[in-house]
Amino acid sequence: MISRNLDNVHSDIRGDIYMHALELEKQGHKILKLNTGNPAAFGFKMPDSIKNRIICDIDKSLGYCDIRGMENARTAIKDYHLSRGIKNISENDIFIGNGVSEASYMIISALIGTGDEVLVPTPCYSLWTNFTFLAGGRAKFYKCDESADWQPDIESIKRGITSNTKAIVLINPNNPTGALYSKEILLEIIDIARKNNLVIISDEIYDRLVLDGEQHIPTASLCDDVTVVTMNGLSKSHCICELRCGWLCVSGDVNRKKILIEGLIKIASVRLCSNALMQLAIGDALKDSAYTENMINETGRLSIQRKAVMEELDKIDGISYVKNIAAFYLFPKLDIKRYGFEDDREFARKLLDDKHILIVPGSGFNCVDKKHFRIVMQPEENILRNAIKDIGDFLKNR
Repeated sequence: MISRNLDNVHSDIRGDIYMHALELEKQGHKILKLNTGNPAAFGFKMPDSIKNRIICDIDKSLGYCDIRGMENARTAIKDYHLSRGIKNISENDIFIGNGVSEASYMIISALIGTGDEVLVPTPCYSLWTNFTFLAGGRAKFYKCDESADWQPDIESIKRGITSNTKAIVLINPNNPTGALYSKEILLEIIDIARKNNLVIISDEIYDRLVLDGEQHIPTASLCDDVTVVTMNGLSKSHCICELRCGWLCVSGDVNRKKILIEGLIKIASVRLCSNALMQLAIGDALKDSAYTENMINETGRLSIQRKAVMEELDKIDGISYVKNIAAFYLFPKLDIKRYGFEDDREFARKLLDDKHILIVPGSGFNCVDKKHFRIVMQPEENILRNAIKDIGDFLKNR
C-alpha cells in the first residue's frame, strides 16, 4: 500500500524508543529528553535581534515571496558566505528552506534519482540517508574513524565510489560526534570529488558552534572548480528551531551549478516558498555574532555543560568518548558486553524505563558497532551532572 522507498527510512531520534518515552509521560513520569538538539526546551531564548525585527516587520511576511527566498535575506546569506571565503556566489545561488531539513530534501530531490548513489558518513544524521531513500537512490556509507577523532576515512570514501555515485555528503561539524574536520581531510575529499565528478553536499549547520578556540573551515572556501552545496541555517546557532530557518548555497563550476540550480528552481516552485516570517530576521541574526559567542566562550553554557558531562562520564567504568569540538553532542562508547546488553538499543530502552532518561542509540545514526549512544548537552549543568550520575548508577546496578 505504501511506497517501497520507505523501506529503509528511519528516524531513531523520534523513533520507537521516543514513542515509548511519550507513553511514560502519559503515565505521569518526568522524562529528561537528551534525544534531540532543541535549545528552547532547555531555556535558550530567542535573540533580541531576531525578536525585534519580527515584531517590527511582521506585516511584511503575510504574502508569498520569491520561491528562492526574500532578496534581502538571500543577500545577507550571500554576504555571510563570502565573508567566510566562498567565492563567486550571488543571491541566485541561494535557496531558503523551512529549516535545513527542507533545503536538504530540495537538493537531494534535484540531484538524485532511481539507482543513483550518495556517499554518506557513518555515523550519520539520518536525514541524509532518508531523503536519499525517498528519492529512490542508494545511501552508501564511508567510515568516520573514532581512533582519529572521528575524521572521515579517505580510503573508505574511495572504496565506496562506483559509476552510480553522484554526491558525497559531509557533516562538518559533525552530528552525532561533534567532530570538526581538518583542512587536510577536506582537501583530500575535494580532490576525490574533482577526480570523480561528484557534487559535495556540505552540511555546516553547526559552523558557529565551535569550542576551544578552534575554527571551522567551509568546504566551499577551499575550491572554486568543484560543485559544493553548502547547507546552513539559524536553528542551532541562534536557538530558533521552531522558526524553521535554513538554506543552501551552490558554488563551484559554473556550468554544473547552472544545471543544478535549474533543478532546484523546479523543486522550489512546487512548494511555493518558505516561511516568510523567519526570513525577515536573517540579516539581523547573521550580524549578531555575540549571541552565539556567549554560548561557546569559556564561561558560556555550552562550554560549562560539556565539561560537566565529560567529568561525570570519566567516573563511569566501561564508557569512553572522544571529546567533541563543536555542536551540542557527545557520542560515548559503552562496553555493551560488560554490562550484559544485547546492543545499544537495549541499553537505551532499559535506561529509559529505569531512570527516565531518553538518549539515542548509536545505531540510530547508522553506527554499525551498536556500542555508542548520543548525549545532547543542552540542559543546564546540574541537570546534566545528575543525569550522567544516574547513567552510572544504572550501569553499576546491572
